[in-house]
Amino acid sequence: MAQDKAKFIEAINKSYTTSGASIYLGAGVLDGNIIAEAKVNLPLRMMNRHGMIAGATGSGKTRTLQVLAEQLSNAGVAVFMSDIKGDLSGIAQAGTPNEKLTQRAKDLGIGFNPEDHPVELYSLSGKKGAQMRATVTEFGPILLAKVLELNDTQTGVLTILFKYADDKKLAIVDLSDLKKVLSYLSEDAGAAEIKNDYGTISTSTSGTILRKIVALEQMGVNNIFGEKSFDIEDLISKVDGKGVISLMNVSDLQDKPAVFSTFMLSLLAEIYQTLPEAGDLDKPKLVFFLDEAHLLFRDASKAFLEQIEQIVRLIRSKGVGVFFCSQLAQDVPSNVLAQLGNRVQHVLRAFTPNDADALKQTVKTYPKSDFYDIQTTLTQMGIGQAIITVLNEKGIPTEVVHTHLTPPTSIMGPLPESDYNAHLKKSDLYEKYAETINPESAFEILSERMEKLQKEVAEAEEEKKEAKESAPRRGEKSTFEKVMASPVTRELGRQLVRGVFGMLFGKTPRR
Repeated sequence: MAQDKAKFIEAINKSYTTSGASIYLGAGVLDGNIIAEAKVNLPLRMMNRHGMIAGATGSGKTRTLQVLAEQLSNAGVAVFMSDIKGDLSGIAQAGTPNEKLTQRAKDLGIGFNPEDHPVELYSLSGKKGAQMRATVTEFGPILLAKVLELNDTQTGVLTILFKYADDKKLAIVDLSDLKKVLSYLSEDAGAAEIKNDYGTISTSTSGTILRKIVALEQMGVNNIFGEKSFDIEDLISKVDGKGVISLMNVSDLQDKPAVFSTFMLSLLAEIYQTLPEAGDLDKPKLVFFLDEAHLLFRDASKAFLEQIEQIVRLIRSKGVGVFFCSQLAQDVPSNVLAQLGNRVQHVLRAFTPNDADALKQTVKTYPKSDFYDIQTTLTQMGIGQAIITVLNEKGIPTEVVHTHLTPPTSIMGPLPESDYNAHLKKSDLYEKYAETINPESAFEILSERMEKLQKEVAEAEEEKKEAKESAPRRGEKSTFEKVMASPVTRELGRQLVRGVFGMLFGKTPRR
């Protein structure tokens, strides 16, 4: 047994000892015993190789997120994550020691030192943090189609709207702009304008899209589209050398998962498009955690999946790491999962045949271990424990290790309401994004154009009406005809004719 322990410690330390800065995740577990000497570290420079945090409900995923966020902040790395249940805001306040926390730290051979961290609070509703917004143009047709739950045909029409607006320099800032562009291109003048270059938009398709936009507005989330648009640079900041942890509180939007999950992806796309190339850094600029990742991929179109795959593949060169969090690794498409080099797998349950199949699929994604039956270990781990494999400094996958995770140093729960509100009032960003700006955009431009067209049509109809009214009726003689047909005119005409003929033939008229 002692020989197995020595061999275990040697193997784990060989895999997880780093020469550069790292995140301390915890210590290895062998035969149910915590081996404090077998330290499990994740190299900071490998954090932009992305990762996956998975496990059953109640297995400790949220606290793992908290541990990673805290240590990244201490290393000067900015963090962005969604706060699904509203219980991550406690990161802003130092934790309170208790028997369980102290014992966990002791088992790992470390001390428990409570610590707070710089936190910015954001919200999509504007009620629980600084208002996060994006213009409809920044959101793009593919992501917006996901939020609106459009089919392929409807997504194609939405793409036409964006293409037309881009070509004509029409800013689509909010949903009112989008509805106006849709309305304009569905009417006669707009339809004729786009027919040759963009194609036609059927009335039924435009009507369906319009109804879905209205439905989204009725959900009360239309304020996420507009100006002032969120500035990505605000995510990458430090306070006293610590990276700022940006929390997007979506606890009031839990019944609208497609909205907040897709909004997070739009932020990630904006980060990719905005940040310059950074090369291979010693530590990332930003680590982005996508919680409830399965919501992103549910009923996702091929174009949507391709966009995610491209972002994940290329964004690491911008100095950004992306971690997906979900119950099962299989919630993430295989093309994306293959790019996630760091894996933290909490306990899995196997209560149903589907659970058993998921367990077998998960086991297949891990390399063979000399120390564990991975399938058995995955179902028997305690809360706050996980199977871990990461990339070492050379980019090589490490030994699979059952890990007893280190505890968070901040409050494991939400800030008290009074502290939460006080935190918001101190935030400069809360004030910065409080004001809504309404610039001239597609709505105003197309409204003016449509009003002008309607005026021209009305004037043309009026002219036509006047012309019709002034024209002689059928069978009725004009004024000229009436004058020419009068007796006086006929008599004058006869006398004129006589006079002319008399002049021609040398005869004088009778007196």
